[in-house]
Amino acid sequence: MKSLKFNVFGRRVLVVSSEDGWQAFYFGEEGKRRPAIDIVVPSDLEAAAIEQYLDDLCHEWATERHPNVERLE
Repeated sequence: MKSLKFNVFGRRVLVVSSEDGWQAFYFGEEGKRRPAIDIVVPSDLEAAAIEQYLDDLCHEWATERHPNVERLE
């Protein structure tokens, strides 16, 4: 199972591949996570394109302090 971590305009998002496609979660420092039901990643999207997709989808969240999407780890 492939997983990718992102800082999406200040929100920590984990995107995990599964048999059903990609699933997004918000995650915290303590390891807990909850479904990010407001982020739907198309199942046919390549892993390399997810960062740009999140930027396009969530650009309304941008602030001066958090102006972009960054891949973590």
